Amino acid sequence: MIKTITKIGNSHGIIFDSALLQLAHLNPGDEVNVEVHSGGTITITPMMPAPNPAEFSAKVEDVMQRYAQTMKRLA
Repeated sequence: MIKTITKIGNSHGIIFDSALLQLAHLNPGDEVNVEVHSGGTITITPMMPAPNPAEFSAKVEDVMQRYAQTMKRLA
């Protein structure tokens, strides 16, 4: 896919259309890591969002309940 670098305010950027965002599983506001490699190759990698502490605790609690017998045997 060929894109053109455009002027955006005092900066320059590339516009990601909705199809490209969908293919990359990205949404507006998502954080990405940008790396420039030797030879000028640029890699954009989605950052994994930090888990919500409440959701994380709920998932751990669910696993502990579902596998309570296994956990007791392992202890």
